[in-house]
Amino acid sequence: MFRKEVQNIRDLIMRNLRVQGLETPLLQKRLVEAWPTVAGPLIARYTQDAAIRNQTLWIRLSNPALRADLSMRRQDFVRRLNEYVGSQVITDIRFC
Repeated sequence: MFRKEVQNIRDLIMRNLRVQGLETPLLQKRLVEAWPTVAGPLIARYTQDAAIRNQTLWIRLSNPALRADLSMRRQDFVRRLNEYVGSQVITDIRFC
C-alpha cells in the first residue's frame, strides 16, 4: 500500500505565498480590512482611509475628538488587530 503524506491546504498555500514573497502583503491587506470589525461600527463610520506603511497602520479620521480618544488606546488596537490576523503585522497605529 502507498502511504501518502496528507497536508492541510491552508498550510500549503501559505508556504507557497511565503516563498513567493506575498505573505506579508496578504496579511497587511487582511489587517486593513479588519479595522472596521475590530474598531466597531461607530469608529468605522468616522474612518476615511486606512493604510500600512513601515509596520504602522495609518488611520484617517473625520472627527478630531475621536482621534484624540483613540490615540490613547492605540496599543490595545495594535494587539487586537495582530491577534485578528494571527501574525505580528503592525507595531503602531497613527491617527490623522
